[in-house]
Amino acid sequence: MSRPPVRTDLWARLRQATDARIGLGRSGDALPTKAMLDLQYAHALARDAVHTPLDVEAIAQALTGLPSVVVQSQAAGAYLTRPDLGRKLSLADAERLAPSDADFAIVLGDGLSAGAVAESGPPLVRALLARLNGWTPAPIVIARQARVALGDEIGARLGVQVVVVLIGERPGLSAPASLGAYITWNPQAGRTDAERNCVSNIRPAGLSIDEAAGRIAWLVDAARRLRLTGVGLKEASPDDALKLGGG
Repeated sequence: MSRPPVRTDLWARLRQATDARIGLGRSGDALPTKAMLDLQYAHALARDAVHTPLDVEAIAQALTGLPSVVVQSQAAGAYLTRPDLGRKLSLADAERLAPSDADFAIVLGDGLSAGAVAESGPPLVRALLARLNGWTPAPIVIARQARVALGDEIGARLGVQVVVVLIGERPGLSAPASLGAYITWNPQAGRTDAERNCVSNIRPAGLSIDEAAGRIAWLVDAARRLRLTGVGLKEASPDDALKLGGG
């Protein structure tokens, strides 16, 4: 009696090297049950990431010892449908922020994944402050219903040279809690994405807190040397010579 041929899963090794859904197989015209259930679970996590509100009290507690202030954008209940309002401070909070002796500000904003901010935001703030010698930080700003550009108005009102916005990134089906960092020199209303630098995929299974803090600190220091951020400031390792802007 002949034995059935042994079927080798040629995708097994590749699946171990990526979170992407590859080589899932099929059951008739559909995905196998396990693959389908995994996909539905990942989709549910991504939806929860977008709709879960920012736990401001937990973040403030995690930042114990660091001065902080809580603000709100104008988006209110229209956060997903009116992203433009997420780029503007509420009128009451705008009046509370005033210039100080600080030259650097960090904004923690929920963005599209409040869980990412709660998980990675406070430890990244501490790691970043430990690396930024020679800078005077403003109180940490915790922003509800924030978009990246909200940091421009916050930075302008605080009168700082650089603002770093740590914000929840758009969740994917393999990374529902990923944090992004956006660095902007001379923040003011009307800044474009081309005038910022971004460090993304900050999460336990992605870019570590230490590595992210090192990259962000390098960009912040380089921004002060060149007096710019964005396309004119190319990210390099801290060991590289800074050869930018001259030709």
